[in-house]
Amino acid sequence: MFEDHKTGMLQVEFYETLPGGSKRTRLTLGHRNRERAKRQADRIATDLVDRSHNLSTDPSLEELFDIYLREVTPTKSAAKQKHDRGCAQMFKRLFGRQRKVRTLSHREWDHFIRERRSGRLAPAGKEKPAPVGARQVAYDLAWLRAVLNWATVAGDGEGGVLLDRNPLSGLKLPREPSPRRPIMTEERFRAMLAVAPAVDWRLEAALILAYETGHRINSIRQLRFSDIDLDTLTIRWRAAHDKLGHEHVTPITTQAADALRQARRRQPRLGEGWILPSPRDQAKPCCRHLVRRWWLRAEERAKLEHVRGMGWHSLRRMFATELKDEPLKDLCALGGWKSHQTVLACYRDPEEARMRQALENRRRLRAV
Repeated sequence: MFEDHKTGMLQVEFYETLPGGSKRTRLTLGHRNRERAKRQADRIATDLVDRSHNLSTDPSLEELFDIYLREVTPTKSAAKQKHDRGCAQMFKRLFGRQRKVRTLSHREWDHFIRERRSGRLAPAGKEKPAPVGARQVAYDLAWLRAVLNWATVAGDGEGGVLLDRNPLSGLKLPREPSPRRPIMTEERFRAMLAVAPAVDWRLEAALILAYETGHRINSIRQLRFSDIDLDTLTIRWRAAHDKLGHEHVTPITTQAADALRQARRRQPRLGEGWILPSPRDQAKPCCRHLVRRWWLRAEERAKLEHVRGMGWHSLRRMFATELKDEPLKDLCALGGWKSHQTVLACYRDPEEARMRQALENRRRLRAV
């Protein structure tokens, strides 16, 4: 407590400890009575203690999301940062900014699933909100669950944590009952590859790299020349551009190497330059929306009927299916899968001929 050197009015200054830092506040009390000022300072101190206790055990959605977006989100990729902000906005809009986190329950979980799937709830700025699948809903809810789990271990600056428990722990994420996972065929791939140069040279390079490496298009479009070693025929896949943050190195085929050499001849910038630069800005890679549009344009030029779910990922499924006889560990390393469970569950479809052969083998065994 001290006097303002100009007015002589008493002032009080205090530091408020907040999660993630502290805030200094100076208040002018509007009088010169020191006894009265002391009583006011005591009340302010009591209020600060109560406020700190309430925040550490019972934060609102807005308080918790603000802390997470400030401390954790900046460590993520640009795309995931955008998703974080979009999710925070949707959950606050649906449940209320001042909704206490600990009051969330199964009812709110199901309410979000219904609203998000119907298209009535969408990130701000979405021009044409539309219904979304269970996979997108699960992705959004997984973010909320991750935030709540983080809050149970994140310090509040007072020796406690931001949240004493996750109120949504144990709730199941929605899943598609029969997900569509079409696999690219050799005939369809060759038809698209034949028309790719007429769409854009980058599409031809991307198709070859996706076909030969089995990697996600998001990782392929963000490759730099410094990631390629044409002497040893290897590619370094950066963790920053991998869905699971998995940095790894894989060998490449001569066909992939030829495509990379052609891309290099088209580029004035090497070193850290992008292999598939944006047509509008060479300093940026092609965006995911552009490569999606190129895919659809190639289908149209090749006079191929669009199959729902048939996109860049169908080449990844093709890669896994064609190499199903290889050791699972080698397949995972080649395609950048961290878990063999994912490959078995989502990428390796059974073949009718093999199943018939298995039945025939069983018949022979029983006849013996």
